[in-house]
Amino acid sequence: MKLDRYDLKILDILSRDGRITKSKLAEAINLSVSPCWERVKRLENAGIIQGYSARINTEVLVPRNPVWVQIELKQHNADSFTRFEALVMQTPEVTECVAVGGGVDYLVKFEARTIDSYQRLMDKWLVSDAGIERYFTYIVTKTVKREPIGIDIDV
Repeated sequence: MKLDRYDLKILDILSRDGRITKSKLAEAINLSVSPCWERVKRLENAGIIQGYSARINTEVLVPRNPVWVQIELKQHNADSFTRFEALVMQTPEVTECVAVGGGVDYLVKFEARTIDSYQRLMDKWLVSDAGIERYFTYIVTKTVKREPIGIDIDV
């Protein structure tokens, strides 16, 4: 699917404000409402727009301690990666996990009620069959920036 400057502008605006009205969106990209909305529907149908959501301030609801962890696995094969990733997927305290290259295998973000509860969870992971060789814990002391990603357009 080819995207033109209108499509990219729509994606940029919606990535920052998913609640913008049809008319405001159309005005912002300098199209009438109907063609603008047809473009939005086309982007949704193509799977480029996967959905809309709200950014929830979880600190107001339940204070959490964000903890980033570097994890190295004992073995580097498909079974080890699958086993570890299955454990990640079934752990609700894990809010983000990425596989990375260069010295470590994964970066995992935990959102724990307490540092003690994080450590108890990590202790369970270590005695499980997850295959963790070593891990390094980084306790977040403050969040400097957290923003949705906009679409950078140069058209």
